[in-house]
Amino acid sequence: MKTLFLQAPSFDGFDGGAGSRYQAKREIKSFWYPTWLAQPAALVPGSRLLDAPVEELSVEESLRIAAEYELVIIHTSTPSFPTDAKFAELLKARRPEVLIGMVGAKVAVDPADSLRASTAIDFVAREEFDYTCKEIAEGRSLEEVAGVSYRLADGDVRHNPPRAPIENMDELPFVAPVYKRDLKIDRYFIGYLKHPYVSIYTGRGCRSKCTFCLWPQTVGGHRYRVRSAASVIAEAKWIKENMPEVKELMFDDDTFTDTSNLERVHDIARGLHALGWTWSCNAKANVPYESLKIMKENGLRLLLVGYESGDDQILHNIKKGLRTDIARKFTENCHKLGIQVHGTFILGLPGETKETIAKTIEFAKEINPHTVQVSLAAPYPGTTLYRQAVENGWLETNQDANLVNDKGVQLALISYPHLSKEEIYHGVETFYRNFYFRPSKIWEIVKEMLGSWEMTKRRLREGVEFFRFLHAHEA
Repeated sequence: MKTLFLQAPSFDGFDGGAGSRYQAKREIKSFWYPTWLAQPAALVPGSRLLDAPVEELSVEESLRIAAEYELVIIHTSTPSFPTDAKFAELLKARRPEVLIGMVGAKVAVDPADSLRASTAIDFVAREEFDYTCKEIAEGRSLEEVAGVSYRLADGDVRHNPPRAPIENMDELPFVAPVYKRDLKIDRYFIGYLKHPYVSIYTGRGCRSKCTFCLWPQTVGGHRYRVRSAASVIAEAKWIKENMPEVKELMFDDDTFTDTSNLERVHDIARGLHALGWTWSCNAKANVPYESLKIMKENGLRLLLVGYESGDDQILHNIKKGLRTDIARKFTENCHKLGIQVHGTFILGLPGETKETIAKTIEFAKEINPHTVQVSLAAPYPGTTLYRQAVENGWLETNQDANLVNDKGVQLALISYPHLSKEEIYHGVETFYRNFYFRPSKIWEIVKEMLGSWEMTKRRLREGVEFFRFLHAHEA
């Protein structure tokens, strides 16, 4: 079937800037690659990947393109589902015979209600959906395809048997050729990565049990299934040869530095160094000094690290598998080796108080990552955090759809008897102001700007966006 993989346009000016995991606008405009759609697109010959928000396509322009296809597969999420379903309805009205499916964590954990929400949605894919999409595109009837839920003629919903996780990750084709063919890579940018960058996955799943984290609990699972070092290096070589403008590789695995297989990380690092790559990755704040040193000596520039909180009891509550003393030593080692750190923190997790928010802000200032990102605890359906929030009355009934407002700004939905969601929400701007508006941090950013006119222009643009974010957030 002529197949379109679609990141649908927004009806409300939402830019999808935080990517397919947590759909919320960030302090600084940013776009992640739609890798979860690129992977099945690589399995379907002649298909197209369309990222409408990044292309700044209107609903009408996107409909015109989508109407040319027989099969349209839309990546959706809890925040974007209402507008994605509306787009599906408009597309059906224009071309009734088109087959429309949805993929993503939202439909994976709630397939029946997702299908009942709109008759325009013909099927949803559960679990890992790469081969589900491939088989449907090959023309198999929905009854034959594992991992799919669909509506019967009488309106009932049928759930086919689940699809087994992919074990041999090397059998998946590279996503980079799809990026080059279908995407405008200069439009993908992240404040802490070199531009242009490319992000890929070297594996799926995460052994950590963090109660708030969406993808391991819904699609990827808690086993880290990886591509061989040779496969990763081969794709990096393809990118180097075919996309020479790319300045940095980002490995977006939930925990690329999983300590069960650090020799693989070392092998990938050495292979990347031989190719002349600068690279960054997601990491847990427990990587040993010896591994950090090998990674740094072989092209590592930056680690994206989820610290979440500066309070050990909160880290225990969310099953982070980490203590602040370990995170503190890890960050000290990164500073010593010259590895930049982008630290992410979350306000409003179970156990949060006014005192723990202040403690986390002081912890962040003490360990001093190069940059930080502060989010609000998001109770996504399918996560342990969501179940806890409902059971304990921290989340109002039927409020999970309101994770962002109509402009895509993340909202605080969890509140506690001792701490309101308004107090948690406004803790974000307090955090940012305390962290960034310090003389030492301001001087650090100025020095970075003095080293490059390109960096000066970039930081000035980001500064304007950041102050706009703060102003809007406070309002």
